[in-house]
Amino acid sequence: MMTLRPFSLSAGTRPLPLIGKVQMSSCIRSRMVIKSRGASTQLRVIAEPEAPAIKPVVADEASARNVITSGGDPWEDEKWLKYKWTVYRGQAYDLTPYLARHPGGRWLLNLAVGRDCTALFESYHLRPDVAVNMLKRLPVLEGFPVDAVPRSPYPNDSDFYNTVRERIRTEIFKGTEIKGAHRSGSEGAAAAILGYAAVAYSLFTLDANPLTGFLLGLAGAWIGLTIQHCGNHGAMSTNPVVNQAMGLTDDLIGGSSLMWRYHHQVSHHIHCNDDALDEDVLNAFPFLRFDPRLPKKWFHQYQHIYMWFTFPLLTVVFQIGDIKGLIENRTVGASLYGASTFEKATVIVGKLAHYFLLMGLPWLLHGPTAALVGAAAYYATQGVVLASTFAVSHNVPESKPLDAGPCQVSLQQGTLERDWGVQQLLTSANWGGVVGNFFTGGLNLQIEHHLFPAISFMHYPAIAKIVEDEATKRGLQYAKYGTLPEIISRFIRYMKEVGSAPEMPLNKVSQAAALAKY
Repeated sequence: MMTLRPFSLSAGTRPLPLIGKVQMSSCIRSRMVIKSRGASTQLRVIAEPEAPAIKPVVADEASARNVITSGGDPWEDEKWLKYKWTVYRGQAYDLTPYLARHPGGRWLLNLAVGRDCTALFESYHLRPDVAVNMLKRLPVLEGFPVDAVPRSPYPNDSDFYNTVRERIRTEIFKGTEIKGAHRSGSEGAAAAILGYAAVAYSLFTLDANPLTGFLLGLAGAWIGLTIQHCGNHGAMSTNPVVNQAMGLTDDLIGGSSLMWRYHHQVSHHIHCNDDALDEDVLNAFPFLRFDPRLPKKWFHQYQHIYMWFTFPLLTVVFQIGDIKGLIENRTVGASLYGASTFEKATVIVGKLAHYFLLMGLPWLLHGPTAALVGAAAYYATQGVVLASTFAVSHNVPESKPLDAGPCQVSLQQGTLERDWGVQQLLTSANWGGVVGNFFTGGLNLQIEHHLFPAISFMHYPAIAKIVEDEATKRGLQYAKYGTLPEIISRFIRYMKEVGSAPEMPLNKVSQAAALAKY
């Protein structure tokens, strides 16, 4: 039985960003899809309270290094290209001195390069005051054309979010987060998952067939839901090397850890269910219509049936997208501004390793037929499991603007007018409890994951009690279903409803944000 709390919604207004230069590569009716033109760069910020000190930049050094003639295109003008710049709350900083010292690792900090990092920065730190103090010790880029950079949402302007975060610190971690307790606790789960994967692959190499391919597909899906997901969020360990290693398991199972970080963290997490900026809303179109704001095709009325025949191809489609993204230096929802050469190399090396382990070695041991049949069973199993668990949490009526309600009200507001914390709450739905949390890496508790992606999933059941309690006090919607079959059933009905629903007019303010270089 689904539980749905009553709601009330209020949001302040904030000025929209000035729109910088863009290149419009395609247009679907009034929807613009932007193609990056600048250098490769990317965003993601995680800093811990006990971060190593950085020498402050004194006035003379700042004058020599950072005072640049104002204006220009920050992605193309040579005077800005020499900096690893980011923008936080209207101020541009040079991240270069901190890249090698960042406690969360360089890959996460690279996500911040070349964009407004405010939402990433604020949603990844349980102690924002400490993190901001460290940020403000970085070199300031005077005269930087901040208005040319699309403005990020500001999570710390959300009273709901700030209150929940403070309660988590005081009621769950009780000060231990300063030593990284919030990134610990999933070691046992990681051992169980990797152990099962090792056994499944051993069976697959001994005899590649549909059954062992199925068992290996379950292992691939379990890794995709848990350790790669948590590792790429920097939440499997306090050690960035461990997080990066866990994140790279995405490459072994057929994905790309690099593309995942930009698609998932820069686009989806920051702009959940935004019709212009959340890649997850757009990337299955036109085959599947997840949102009434997308154009309707005649065949969408049958999508709740034929989608089950597309899910087995999910991993293969992602692999094509990974190569396309590498060539274009952009996923559907975010440009790879900060991606290093090494990160880009992981896409190719990871694909080679994946195909050798899945097909090459079984081919040598058992012949082409056994290898291909086993691989087909692997992809089909992995795709269905991943789709069934990923898609349901953001594609039920409570989390979409199909029906009148709090989510529709929120998503019809301008991107920067929304309360970021409330948006994460309204655009997600939970199912199950502790058992589901173990097998999905906390993705069954999607609300808590979206609010606190840098916390280990093992803490989500305790956090969920606080989030639901605070939502109830404020009269905010908190959608949850009892079991996975229950939410899948509602997901199927929603896909049928949205497949036949008339196209909703695009929000003009949100559309303007889509025109910005992101």
